[in-house]
Amino acid sequence: MTYRVFLVDDDRFLLDLYAVKFKNAGHDVSVFGSGEDLLAELRKKDAKAPDAILLDLIMPGVGGFEALEAIRKEKLAQGSKIIILSNQGQDSDIEKAKSLSADGYIIKASAIPSEVFAETLRTIEAGPSGAGNR
Repeated sequence: MTYRVFLVDDDRFLLDLYAVKFKNAGHDVSVFGSGEDLLAELRKKDAKAPDAILLDLIMPGVGGFEALEAIRKEKLAQGSKIIILSNQGQDSDIEKAKSLSADGYIIKASAIPSEVFAETLRTIEAGPSGAGNR
């Protein structure tokens, strides 16, 4: 099965690292360097929702939480699994992500790319989107 995955991070090295991992496994990957770029893509009239969005929290301009809030409020990316991929591992950040119906939360510093890849596929294949599917 081929999945469409959006990667959102201002760290170009990490974007490339994760993109290669997904592309080498045959998945369709789009990368975005900011929350603004992601939202611009999702707001296009003919936008097709990806299977998953891996979303960093700390980015210049529109950060991950702001992007996630806009996605939920505007009903963008319907059916997409949204996974926070961040070095922010405080309980308050994890709780905020859950309150915004994030489907997963991965702490970058404690997950190698193959683990991020595997967790993303598990989350996509877990079924309907919504908080608490982990």
